[in-house]
Amino acid sequence: MAEGCCTKNRNIMILACSGGSNVGQLANRVAVELTQEGIGKMFCLAGIGGHLSGFVQSARDVPQMVAVDGCSVGCAKAILEHAEIPIKDYLVLTDLGMEKNKNFDLKADEIQKVKDAVKEVCGPKQPFSPITEMDSSGCCH
Repeated sequence: MAEGCCTKNRNIMILACSGGSNVGQLANRVAVELTQEGIGKMFCLAGIGGHLSGFVQSARDVPQMVAVDGCSVGCAKAILEHAEIPIKDYLVLTDLGMEKNKNFDLKADEIQKVKDAVKEVCGPKQPFSPITEMDSSGCCH
């Protein structure tokens, strides 16, 4: 893999739980919206969980990453630990006061609350700048 993969403009890799509850889907939705806004780039957590080498290496190499779990079960965290990827920034939505349930009617105010929390967790470590594209190996270009 090329040196500096995913480092152009020091963008944030976003790894979100996509679990079968409101908070899992909220984590996923926020990752999509932050990607669309150019705050970061949603990345394939399943590729890491499947130990696909390009995905794992990109996650190890990226300068800034945030993992977002819906609840304390911590699936995203467990995937990263199993792949031996250091967890950089981490957020659990139920720790923000979100109640886990099966209501998939996501509310705009909850989406905004989580987006703000992700931005806060990522902090001023880097400027928020437009993201580049990733190729099929999971590497930015």
